[in-house]
Amino acid sequence: MSRQDPGRVLIVGAGPTGLGAARRLQELGFDDFLVLEAGDTAGGLAQSVVDERGFTWDLGGHVQFSHYTYYDDVLDRALGDEWLWHERESWIWLDGRFVPYPFQNNIHRLAPADRDRALLGLERAAAHAAGAPAAHFADWIQRTFGDGLAELFLVPYNRKVWGVPLDRMGVSWIGERVAVPDLPRIRRNIREDRDDVSWGPNNRFRFPRRGGTGAIWRAVAAHLDAGRLRPGRRVVAVDPAARTVRLADGCTLGWDTLVSTLPIDRLVAATAGLSPGARRAAASLLHSAVHVLGVGLRGAPPAPLARKCWMYFPESSSPYYRVTVFSNYSPHHVPDDGPYYSLMAEVCESPWKPVDGEGLPRVALAAMRRDRLIAPGAEVVSVWHRRLEHGYPTPSLARDEALAVLIPELEARRIFSRGRFGGWKYEVSNQDHSFMQGVELASRLLTGEEEITFPSPAAANSGRFLARAVEA
Repeated sequence: MSRQDPGRVLIVGAGPTGLGAARRLQELGFDDFLVLEAGDTAGGLAQSVVDERGFTWDLGGHVQFSHYTYYDDVLDRALGDEWLWHERESWIWLDGRFVPYPFQNNIHRLAPADRDRALLGLERAAAHAAGAPAAHFADWIQRTFGDGLAELFLVPYNRKVWGVPLDRMGVSWIGERVAVPDLPRIRRNIREDRDDVSWGPNNRFRFPRRGGTGAIWRAVAAHLDAGRLRPGRRVVAVDPAARTVRLADGCTLGWDTLVSTLPIDRLVAATAGLSPGARRAAASLLHSAVHVLGVGLRGAPPAPLARKCWMYFPESSSPYYRVTVFSNYSPHHVPDDGPYYSLMAEVCESPWKPVDGEGLPRVALAAMRRDRLIAPGAEVVSVWHRRLEHGYPTPSLARDEALAVLIPELEARRIFSRGRFGGWKYEVSNQDHSFMQGVELASRLLTGEEEITFPSPAAANSGRFLARAVEA
């Protein structure tokens, strides 16, 4: 393809998307770019921290699975042999028992009355599958799974995760994110009392041996040429007319092409000269915050947790929607003078779901004991808590219309917004997607090569582009 000249490229944010763009620009031999990172280390929402007691924590329950050979190769080069491989063991805690994930495939584990109610709802939903498309996410759940599964798990769990009324969420994002029911398979599992746990793109995953998820992105950043990454540089204002950004320290930097991985609502607020329509569109986007709570404990985990990866909690008595047994991912997540184990809980906060952040650790610890995650008498040696304002980009009914206004207006000014919150598309917001959004955008800027992941999530998730070569 013919070479294009994007001029000086300024990349805002050194998370997976910004690093993907930077790596690809460098790979293509382009050297007129800088990466500005507000924090002191690369990784964005995929960084890791070590608390004062020596426990390692991610900023949420991240695992690696990939839709792209290019991304796999980057991971291989980043950490070499420093990976641990795991078979996914994810479970739902409901009514005092663990049910394997996906829930709908394992209703034989429920009490007989709940099992029969769930199966009846599935059969009725299947009998009425034809008809008008679902109007919103709540409608889709009812039509796809029926009343039983909706009431037992899907509605309460999704309310806890999203913190948004489900009738304000669209359906175009769902794709591989939710396992749709296979009635013959479910009936077989009931008849044979068989656990069915193999669904999903991450049923086997790898995790860094040391340093948490953040080790990946520190390694990727380390492969950039010296001076390309500038930590501690927070962008506070963007002037498209002057082609400049202003930093928190008052410095001004010029650009010809701006690649922003900021949350797009923050980007719009910081950018001069945008239309009232763009500002209304940004204001219509919804998101939820996430509290990440890490609990380090002395001793071995309770026997039921010995092999579990993460667990979902749909019931209102548990404040968290998910808990990860983070020490099961790597023995190096806990201090050396053990034995220790570690639990990492996630709690959603939104205007519809307020959270008392100050009291959350106390409430969560009490719930962990009730939910049998902490053995009676176990010693809690570390409690770590962080709130992430931008946790989940909500795939609301208004989202696609808002992005259809925002993206063209920004790109007309040579501002390209990509990433988990830069693009606001939850269905392509995992680390592989986010990284490849940056890679594909860089290729487009230099060679004109078509992007796939951001404009066409369904195509990206279909697997058709897994081995797609990224042309040099």
